[in-house]
Amino acid sequence: MKATELLRQATGMNLSRAVVDEAVQQRMALTGCRDRKAYLRDIAPEELTALVELVVVPESWLFRDPQAFVAAVQHVQLRAADSARMGRPVRILSLPCAGGEEPYSMAMALADAKLAPSAYSIDACDLSPACIARAQRGVYGRNAFRNSDLSFRERYFTPLGGERYQIKAEIQHQVRFRQANLLTLDATRWQGCYDVIFCRNLLIYFDKPTTRAAIGRIATMLADNGILLSGYAELPNFVHNGFTPLPHRQAFALRKDDSSPAAAGGKPAWFPERRQAPPCDGAAIPARGTPTRRSSDVARLMRQSLAPVAPLPAAPALRPPAPMPRATRAQPVAAATAVATAAPPPTPAAADALAEARRLADQGRVDDAAAACRRWLEYAPDSAEAYFILGLLSEIGRQPEQAEALLKRCLYLQPDHYEALCHLALLTEQGGDPSAAATLKARAARVYQRQLPR
Repeated sequence: MKATELLRQATGMNLSRAVVDEAVQQRMALTGCRDRKAYLRDIAPEELTALVELVVVPESWLFRDPQAFVAAVQHVQLRAADSARMGRPVRILSLPCAGGEEPYSMAMALADAKLAPSAYSIDACDLSPACIARAQRGVYGRNAFRNSDLSFRERYFTPLGGERYQIKAEIQHQVRFRQANLLTLDATRWQGCYDVIFCRNLLIYFDKPTTRAAIGRIATMLADNGILLSGYAELPNFVHNGFTPLPHRQAFALRKDDSSPAAAGGKPAWFPERRQAPPCDGAAIPARGTPTRRSSDVARLMRQSLAPVAPLPAAPALRPPAPMPRATRAQPVAAATAVATAAPPPTPAAADALAEARRLADQGRVDDAAAACRRWLEYAPDSAEAYFILGLLSEIGRQPEQAEALLKRCLYLQPDHYEALCHLALLTEQGGDPSAAATLKARAARVYQRQLPR
């Protein structure tokens, strides 16, 4: 079995060939295996777990996208009185929870809101055992504290020295962690259990069938009057699969479309009773020379989310669309933007050319896909979609600066290109500019809201 298929079956993720090859090479070097076919053929469960760790370990930080926590706290406050009458706490789920940054952020936000610890419970799970171990340890370095306001660190963390901080016990005890795979669990056992679910930056790694299956499980576990917090790039996937956006600015919150009654049930057995946090010796998790989830993996999903069309005809048969008027230097910026936004719909030849580029990219033929885009740009130099695809291909090739330049060119030509805004926000965020990333996310949210049917 090919390594990409092996990892897809294990994780549900569509990973780029480059990322998979790098992970396999690292594990083969560590295990002393020189035969790739033998390594994949004889791979043991524990070795597969180690291989998965190299491709799923995510990068996150505390209070990432803070408006999501504002919306979640407001919902918990509304539900707390009803839950008290029902004799149970408000239940919150974070998946994937990465290294615990998200569920701990929620616990801190609820503590700031003066909610009693008995009024809510937070469950968190992740596919990665290493992430669960790190979350249970509760020790974070400088990279976890990226917000301009770090007052929460003074309230809820104890300095350990060397820019490491231990989360305090009262917050740590509020979160229960478990290693689990969303795609293999029996969601019906927790039908309607959770009042709040965080599921951010997971679906971007899945193809369309896997996305539908994941959303189905999330919908099953979410209470009918519950709230879902998604990643901004995943909002369309949820909307296309039974969810409706809520008017929380930059929170990317949704509710279920249907109102069928959820099965009443007791406390889920999936998580054990709240326990004492494991002892911490103050040591940070050893640094790993492993790749994190990359935006290159996002590119494949974005390509697969587009409907397939006919293959590219032979080059001589291509006919360019009518050239788009160019903005001159004398035109004001607003006029130039209006010209770009008013671009005519793509001709059949353009759709064929760009679909061929996507098909080649899906086959791993990145250079051929880029050549197809450039060939079309020779006929239609103002094709925003061609620049968008080239930007995705640059992400796959791990050329973030080039990808950023191409995506900016796409947005110059089509300022309301939702996917380009999402990808550029990801790149900007990974490049260490959270302020610019937040601006791009806000633009993406406004564009998406405008595109919703009235």
